[in-house]
Amino acid sequence: MHKIKGFLITICLISTLALVLCGCGKSGNISRQNNETELPEIVIGSDNYPPYNYIDVDGNPTGIDVELATEAFSRMGYKARFIYIDWEDKKNLLAKGTIDCAWGSFSMDGREDEYRWAGPYMVSRQVVAVNMNSDIYSLADLEGKTLAVQTTTKPEEIFLNRTDERIPAIRSLISLQKRELIYPFLSKGYADGLAAHETAIYQYMKDYNIQFRILDEPLQVVGLGVAFDKNDTRGIENELTETLRQMKDDGTEKNIISKYLDDAEQYLEVDNHE
Repeated sequence: MHKIKGFLITICLISTLALVLCGCGKSGNISRQNNETELPEIVIGSDNYPPYNYIDVDGNPTGIDVELATEAFSRMGYKARFIYIDWEDKKNLLAKGTIDCAWGSFSMDGREDEYRWAGPYMVSRQVVAVNMNSDIYSLADLEGKTLAVQTTTKPEEIFLNRTDERIPAIRSLISLQKRELIYPFLSKGYADGLAAHETAIYQYMKDYNIQFRILDEPLQVVGLGVAFDKNDTRGIENELTETLRQMKDDGTEKNIISKYLDDAEQYLEVDNHE
């Protein structure tokens, strides 16, 4: 009887020890999971602008800038969260701290003193596109014409300020809040041309099976960067610049861009632009 009782006590002790060990193992997993999910969050503001940032068929943000941001901030120890914003309100949202940075095919040129910048990480051509049957073949041919652009973008600035002697006096500039509207304005004849990033125009033509003719002469070749508020003193932009440079050197950036654009190498010639 004493032997049986001792045996039962031993079994209970072993069972209790096993439960404790299992509990410790589960607790360790939960701790590791929490460490991963509790990374400090970076809130990135952008708008719909394929192939840089758009929603995929599963409802998730995707695109060149989304993948670059996710990888770069992960290397820096942050979790990237993307929110769609009114691009016109980006400076105000940065100042209020609603977003940590604005990242969406954002041209640095001429805005160097407006923000703290990370980059440039890519170069892009700002161009003019017209309908295939248009008699516009050069920037000079835009004189007296109507052009569609998105508000607060580099093309709007170029045609409003006309500091470049190549830019003629146009009849009117249609500035639209949503950049996807500039394309139907051109195709339906409300505008004689549109101005935007060349890569975005190619993406639109591919997505909607429509053809525009892009003028050979670009408006400007610009460096793309990530904008932080001018008063943001955390220094994240400097760390991000270095991380993006590392991603360029180890081939990560080229691999990401190659998923969306042909001849990715041409978009990485940032050293010639700086």
